[in-house]
Amino acid sequence: MFGSDNVKKGKWLIQLYQMMLNTALILLSFLLGYFLFRELYYIFNDVFFANRNVHEIFSKILVFFLYFGFISMIVQYFREDYHFPLRYLLYIGITAAIRFIIVNNGEPIQNLWLSVVIFVLTISYIILPPAEAKMIKGLDRRYEMK
Repeated sequence: MFGSDNVKKGKWLIQLYQMMLNTALILLSFLLGYFLFRELYYIFNDVFFANRNVHEIFSKILVFFLYFGFISMIVQYFREDYHFPLRYLLYIGITAAIRFIIVNNGEPIQNLWLSVVIFVLTISYIILPPAEAKMIKGLDRRYEMK
């Protein structure tokens, strides 16, 4: 059932899915780039011409950085050989929660829960094995196979 021929036949399907995923992520990055620059235009328009409400401008800046974070996560996906590192996802979650607390200062209970979330994410980040150790182990395995 799982013979060598079946594995070779299934490789084309894996490659097709990988190509579809890469294409979708590239299209998504272009779409997010458009929204990023649109949000930047709205921020500049509010700062220099129309809006003097600081909280609305900060919320638009928050959205701008969320777009920026998603684009950088897609870039990281291609840099890390087609996978998202868990450390990077935790880092994005921590910074997004901190930005939300800064902008949304009217709900103290919600900010308390977000602080607990930041604490849990930080502990998760700390207990992960160091990325350098994983890379050295991977290099050792490559040299052992030769």
